[in-house]
Amino acid sequence: MAFDLARLIKECESAFGKPNPQKHIVDILTESLRDPASVAAVLQPARRAGYETLYVSDAFTILHFVWAPKMTMPAHNHNLWAVVGVYEGREDHIFWRRNDEQAASEICAVGAATLAPGEVLSMDTNAIHSVLNPTDLFTGGIHIYSGNFFETPRSGWDPMSLQESPLDAQKNNAIFEAENALLDLLPGSRASRS
Repeated sequence: MAFDLARLIKECESAFGKPNPQKHIVDILTESLRDPASVAAVLQPARRAGYETLYVSDAFTILHFVWAPKMTMPAHNHNLWAVVGVYEGREDHIFWRRNDEQAASEICAVGAATLAPGEVLSMDTNAIHSVLNPTDLFTGGIHIYSGNFFETPRSGWDPMSLQESPLDAQKNNAIFEAENALLDLLPGSRASRS
């Protein structure tokens, strides 16, 4: 079945009216990604790093992410449960937990997961993760969060010190901008042709 964004939103709205909505969202996103090429055709991902809001309400948020080749997003939390799926490329996640033996604001790695096209990952409200696109290709994915992503306070962790601080949305947006600036330097890019 071809990807249909309006159907995805409607099914998510229905899921949030049921017990254990996260399980239903996993099933819904898995079905929506069954034909990854049709997702790419509908979302028409630009060959630029970034994200766009597909839907946002107090109940849930759906974001479309595009990760540049080799792009990394440092460790962060959402303080919402999340279900993420990939329709092209690959998304690697490193999972972290607060380090009880160190300062409460420090984290240590505890696991990892890899998502290929059509695969889905479910994370609980307390999850801390970093994201990497390890390939030379762009990665596109759909991320669904259990609340208003933009109004929920979150934390980020410095990639060197692993110290926690309030998440700075402008700093995160600057990571996408820096990735796009690097892409502009590559031969054949828009900037290198001007």
